[in-house]
Amino acid sequence: MSTDERSRYRARVEAETGKSPEQLASATPAGVTRKLTYDSADLEGISHLDALPGQFPYVRGLRASMYGGRPWTIRQYAGFSTAEESNAFYKQALAGGQKGLSVAFDLPTHRGYDSDDERARGDVGKAGVAIDTVEDVRRLFEGIPLGDVSVSMTMNGAVLPVLAGYLVAAEEQGVSARQLSGTIQNDILKEFLVRNTYIYPPEPSLRMTSDVIQYASAELPKFNPISISGYHLHEAGATAALELGLTLADALEYVRAVAERGLDIDRFAPRLSFFFAIGMDFFTEIAKLRAARLLWASLLRERYAPKDPRSLELRTHCQTSGISLSAQDPLNNVVRTAFEALSAVLGGTQSLHTNAFDEALALPSDASARVARATQLILQHETGVPGVVDPLAGSYFVERLTHDLAEQARAVLAQVEAAGGMVRAIESGLAQRLIETAAAERQARVDRGQDVLVGVNRFQAEEEPPSVALRRIDSGRVRELQTARLAEVKRGRSQKDVERALAELSEAARRGLNLVPPSVTAMRARATVGEVSEALSAVFGRHAAMSHAVRGVYGKQFETDEAWQQLRLRTASLAARFGRQPRILVAKLGQDGHDRGAKIIASGLSDLGFDVDLGPLFQTPAEVARRAVDGDVHLLGISSQAGAHDELLPALLEELRALGAEDVQVVLGGIVPAEDRERLRDLGVKAVFGPGSALPDMAAELLGLLEAGAARGGV
Repeated sequence: MSTDERSRYRARVEAETGKSPEQLASATPAGVTRKLTYDSADLEGISHLDALPGQFPYVRGLRASMYGGRPWTIRQYAGFSTAEESNAFYKQALAGGQKGLSVAFDLPTHRGYDSDDERARGDVGKAGVAIDTVEDVRRLFEGIPLGDVSVSMTMNGAVLPVLAGYLVAAEEQGVSARQLSGTIQNDILKEFLVRNTYIYPPEPSLRMTSDVIQYASAELPKFNPISISGYHLHEAGATAALELGLTLADALEYVRAVAERGLDIDRFAPRLSFFFAIGMDFFTEIAKLRAARLLWASLLRERYAPKDPRSLELRTHCQTSGISLSAQDPLNNVVRTAFEALSAVLGGTQSLHTNAFDEALALPSDASARVARATQLILQHETGVPGVVDPLAGSYFVERLTHDLAEQARAVLAQVEAAGGMVRAIESGLAQRLIETAAAERQARVDRGQDVLVGVNRFQAEEEPPSVALRRIDSGRVRELQTARLAEVKRGRSQKDVERALAELSEAARRGLNLVPPSVTAMRARATVGEVSEALSAVFGRHAAMSHAVRGVYGKQFETDEAWQQLRLRTASLAARFGRQPRILVAKLGQDGHDRGAKIIASGLSDLGFDVDLGPLFQTPAEVARRAVDGDVHLLGISSQAGAHDELLPALLEELRALGAEDVQVVLGGIVPAEDRERLRDLGVKAVFGPGSALPDMAAELLGLLEAGAARGGV
């Protein structure tokens, strides 16, 4: 485009809109600034344009034919209640066109607790399947030939006993380890960043991850020993550049740790895999996957010079975003998921999971899971999209965006490396703060209406739509069943053999040996997931992170908002009346480590003038009640994502009554079905805030509770 043509174009834009093209530039929820228009000048300085699909740096895809030769793998991430119920779901999914299984484990399993442990109460079978022993793994895959079906397991903290249980179950099914295909997530560093289902401190956790990679490189040639996950960073609020940069920083830390053991890069890099979230910023998500392949191939070639080209290939599974799902007008989520799935396919994913439309409310129902699978089948068989490799290649916008995201991610990598690498960045809190700041900024934009969510903060239905049928899990029933099964296994095993195997595992941990073989021996002897985890924690200890929240984000976003200033005045008025700031404890119950919501609430209320105590994770009802009493709080806010309100919240209210703390007003926020709210209020919960609740609205209701209490003479 010539200078004269650019001038004429600018004049036409200004005539049509009254604004210049620069004034019409916009920022996306993923943190990307877009110009109004792109042209050939935007391709200047981009070096990857001439590479064909299947060629370095793999921007256009890993294979020359991509989906023309083989479509992506359709997966369904699922697991709930008992192994038998999950097994039935898997068989139904396989019959419905799914090609691989993705196993979700319950929170106690993630955290290395058996189902009969007191700390497992309220969480057994809730957000995944309960696995305590090899017998549970055998039930999980009953009638499913493990030599033929690819199995992906989302497991990190308790990776050793869970992987060992899978290997033993396959062995007892007559399938050798060398036949097994699939992936185990085994990405422990991201757990310290966002998801928090860790068990041990960072250094020994990194060692265990490396043990699995080293073992698999020799014994599991078809199995991916790690899935390096950006998904959870995205779901915690990271921008696209942060998701890319921190995920690749994690990956480089794993490569360094394994390479330092003397393992050649080409022995293990071809089996490394990645996992990215796909959100609603359509073109950014496409460019993100292209940039990920570009960066990984370039970084590995720069730093390790592998000889096998497969070492440079970033193979990824993708999942549509959970945080883009809304509890309001949930059928809108069908549309959201379809667009996100299309982004993943246009970006060149190797496998894909599509979320069900009701997952902002509960675990997916059979009907919603069927729609989610059909979304991918329609993409594969009806749209014609898979017939062309990288159909957006050469797009001025997409190519520029791919390049810019890669450069922004390199800047994030440089920050991490300046901090001493990913482990040091985690220990210092740098990496967590980057995500937490982005998350608070993102939510503040939504709460103020700058980022539009259809049916949530704009275009809401005048009447609440009819409720959808939800899947409910009776955690107490599953816990009773699992407890009985644990007792049965313990009666039938040789306790002497178990004790010997666990002692050998602890000794291997002390001596620095690879921990996979002794874990397999222990699980073969019918040790439990909890016992193996305890044998390791006796050597390494359990990690306890300090919770904190960023400050100033909401205050800056709302500094000119009159309603916000009124909330600040009300808070100050209460502080004057109480003789101290209104004090709230924001806490989570049980083994749910998803703390994005709790941290955002803590951040926003702090900016309003509340004295906020952000409690530690993984607390029992008794521990939270005691902290509330010792902290002399006015309000106790419980954040729930995994159904803690069913069993643990009533127990908390009992604990408060036992401590004589009925004056502490308890409120609840998170994934709480509408039909539960009346029951919770009858129990004594003062307010319930569902997904998508805006922080200023929540703050106004909390202040109303405190003002009413003060009017009654309370403090």
